Amino acid sequence: MQPARRDSGAVPVERIDVSVYTVPTDGPEADGTLSWDATTIVVVEPVAGGARGLGYSYTDAAAARLVRDRLAAAVVGRDAMAVPWAWEEMVRAVRNLGRPGLAAAAIAAVDTALWDLKARLLGQPLVALLGAVRDGVPVYGSGGFTSYPVERLQEQLGGWVARGIPRVKMKIGARPAEDLDRVRAARDAIGPDAELYVDANGAYGRKQALAQAEAFAGQGVSWFEEPVSSDDLDGLRLLRDRAPAGMEIVAGEYGYDLWYVRRMLSAGAVDVQQADATRCAGITGFLRIGALCEAFSVPLSAHTAPALHVHPCCALAPVRNLEYFHDHVRIEQLLFDGAPTPVGGVLFPDRSRPGLGLELKRAEAARWRVEA
Repeated sequence: MQPARRDSGAVPVERIDVSVYTVPTDGPEADGTLSWDATTIVVVEPVAGGARGLGYSYTDAAAARLVRDRLAAAVVGRDAMAVPWAWEEMVRAVRNLGRPGLAAAAIAAVDTALWDLKARLLGQPLVALLGAVRDGVPVYGSGGFTSYPVERLQEQLGGWVARGIPRVKMKIGARPAEDLDRVRAARDAIGPDAELYVDANGAYGRKQALAQAEAFAGQGVSWFEEPVSSDDLDGLRLLRDRAPAGMEIVAGEYGYDLWYVRRMLSAGAVDVQQADATRCAGITGFLRIGALCEAFSVPLSAHTAPALHVHPCCALAPVRNLEYFHDHVRIEQLLFDGAPTPVGGVLFPDRSRPGLGLELKRAEAARWRVEA
């Protein structure tokens, strides 16, 4: 049982522990522009008031050194209940290092861990602390890598639908001439009623993406993610204006700060805005992006890391769905006790456990631990 915070006085953060784990994939993986064979997760655990928080980010192991050498000094000694204050201090601490990229991912791990710690000190699930607007968040099964043979593509996507997830996403773009055939194969596997999403990871040019959108529409594709580079806001707007009716243009997973998202929304570049709390400086950054999406009347979709996102997604009205990403689902179930699984295509936070409801499986995780 986690201790409750006393009403008198602050609860100072005593220390921050950091560990790094690299988990090989269960097969070759690739999207439209990149291939990989392992995923690294940086786990942060702050200690205060007899409680230990937990947060993490999918990033390079170098982020662990940044947490130890720079961010810990900005947080240790501060009130564990004042998470936004600690967030501001961490952002200030990386001013001369460059905020986007590695620094934002390092801040994300610490910020998420501090939110988890605060909820544990109060003896509440994080969703209760943030304030729920829904009981659970719809998910879409995500994988379908371009490295998969058609048989595995069909097995994976069809398996999600069979388990009650009525929307799935596949990768495209590595071999454009094959993409339509692979999309047809995916549709055959999931049936006529499930939603089919595609993600090019910015692999196409503008006109090429338009042509592919028209072809994919015949297979009922309703979500076209990063048809062109997310840096090409004019190109995204072109696709959004000219894509077939019923097909949404989606991007934003590489947004490390609020200004990136504001530029994308101001350009009218997307029908659905993505954000990733492991990249956009944590739950604090994710909540602020949620407010921005609400101001622009654009729905928000959480990118990957489902066990981390489920609580804040249930607290944000603009949230449309959450990506149930094959790699991260596998890692979170390997490393954490309490990682949730969808019921009827919906992921629910565990309200019986404090914070994010996760505990690091230290003995099991040790096999993947790396020095950093």
